[in-house]
Amino acid sequence: MTDLPNESLALDSQLCFKLYAASRAMTRAYKPMLDQLGLTYPQYLVMLVLWEWQDAAPPQPTVKALGERLLLDSGTLTPLLKRLEQLALVRRQRSASDEREVHLSLAEAGRRLRDRVQPLKARLLCDSGVDLSQADALRHGLDQLLRQIKDLS
Repeated sequence: MTDLPNESLALDSQLCFKLYAASRAMTRAYKPMLDQLGLTYPQYLVMLVLWEWQDAAPPQPTVKALGERLLLDSGTLTPLLKRLEQLALVRRQRSASDEREVHLSLAEAGRRLRDRVQPLKARLLCDSGVDLSQADALRHGLDQLLRQIKDLS
């Protein structure tokens, strides 16, 4: 087995650390906006998908489809969805044909919440000073990376 150069084990040369640190920093940056909305970051991600589905729903807007979209399992999603349902933002309904299947939809308050997000998110982006073209390029690069490493797990 070949010894790796010391730099390859340095923390600052680890892509995984940079992704982890950037993710935590992004979550912190979103926190003031999310506090105004009464959501946690994972709840916000769920709402983003449900707002997408409001415009173009998949054939089966289910917990399973949501999990596939967010790369999360139902054990992680269930408590999030229960809380969003308690907040009257989301509705869950068991399928009549297969009770294992749970269909999702936005409640009226969940639809209205979308209108509050747009100005808050615009202010967050302006305040951050992030170059939007650089952010887009990074997002595209991360999409490609995710596609490549998703198959490893």
